[in-house]
Amino acid sequence: MDLDLKDKTAIVTGGSRGIGKAIARELALEGVDVAIAARGREALEAAAAELATETGRRIVPILVDTGQDESVRTLVATANDELGHVDILVNNAAVPGGGPVPELSEMTEEVVWADMNVKVMGYIRCAQAVAPLMRAQGWGRIINISGLGARISRSMIGSMRNVSVAAMTKNLADTLGPDGINVTVVHPGATRTEAAEANIAERARSAGISVAEMEGQLGASNSIRHFLSAQEVAWVVAFLASPKSIAINGDAVAAGGGVGDSIYY
Repeated sequence: MDLDLKDKTAIVTGGSRGIGKAIARELALEGVDVAIAARGREALEAAAAELATETGRRIVPILVDTGQDESVRTLVATANDELGHVDILVNNAAVPGGGPVPELSEMTEEVVWADMNVKVMGYIRCAQAVAPLMRAQGWGRIINISGLGARISRSMIGSMRNVSVAAMTKNLADTLGPDGINVTVVHPGATRTEAAEANIAERARSAGISVAEMEGQLGASNSIRHFLSAQEVAWVVAFLASPKSIAINGDAVAAGGGVGDSIYY
């Protein structure tokens, strides 16, 4: 299927590694020029050079801290100037999950706000900044990367931030939909990324099993019995970023291979 994405432009936050980098790659392979944004200059510039060589598209690295209003405004203004317009925003920058879950006694304002400020307020900041540009051209796509922590209760902060992103998505969709801007949220499950590979290797070593066996255990948690890659999540996002996704607005798309036995409708 031709996704009709050729010569469109995108901003992908958290785009220097992991799912964000995979999304930037898939969009570029579909003909999109991409501004990738992150806080680390070295990784950002290396990713931009790699993706530009691989895809033949323009990949613009832009430093950003999505926890800061002015930094986000500068990101969007720079991307608009460099690319000529902004068609797609993929909100992906977040405090990494997967570490130890804080105990109730450790849930201080500083711990909670550090996380929520980047993933929730950061997504709002980016949407606020791109909305006038998309409204002016009468078209846009905003895809918020959240997580299946929205549907389970193992981490209070993980659940809170991901549920908040889902609620934000529906509200943005209702606000921006009449202007031709669709907003969706994608919930990845356990996904193979650079960071995950190191974690899996350590877990396998601790358990005395091979990395392949540990990946098999992780894959067994979903109904397709397959440990998903960042690229496989990126395929879903590329479709949602395209004009072909017109029928989907305000809804959540789970990209976890069928995790859990609950029914969502």
